[in-house]
Amino acid sequence: MPGFKEMNEIVSLTDQLQSNDDGSVVLINVFTVDPKDEEDLVAAWSHDAEFMKAQPGYISTQLHKGIAGSSTFINYAVWESVETFRNAFSNPEFQKRIGSYPESAIASPHLFNKLAVPGFCVA
Repeated sequence: MPGFKEMNEIVSLTDQLQSNDDGSVVLINVFTVDPKDEEDLVAAWSHDAEFMKAQPGYISTQLHKGIAGSSTFINYAVWESVETFRNAFSNPEFQKRIGSYPESAIASPHLFNKLAVPGFCVA
């Protein structure tokens, strides 16, 4: 099972899961892992992604790996709403799957909304 580290010390993932915000959300989950466990991390993530892909409200996901020998990974996943992510995340089947991550893995998940910035970003 991976360790867990809040990305934001003021607003926890648990706080976010209680939110009733409307609209889509993006899950950013930063994983750090011992370099020897990288393949195991990707295998565990793939196992989770297979489950999440079948859940209502799932839109997409992409795993990224740091360059230049980095063993830091980022999962970027888009969900229709906090509610649909919460339902998938709290599903007992998903919670069992979390146990397959290598012990050296540390996960830091956090939910985000797209932000409109005039001239640069659309919401």
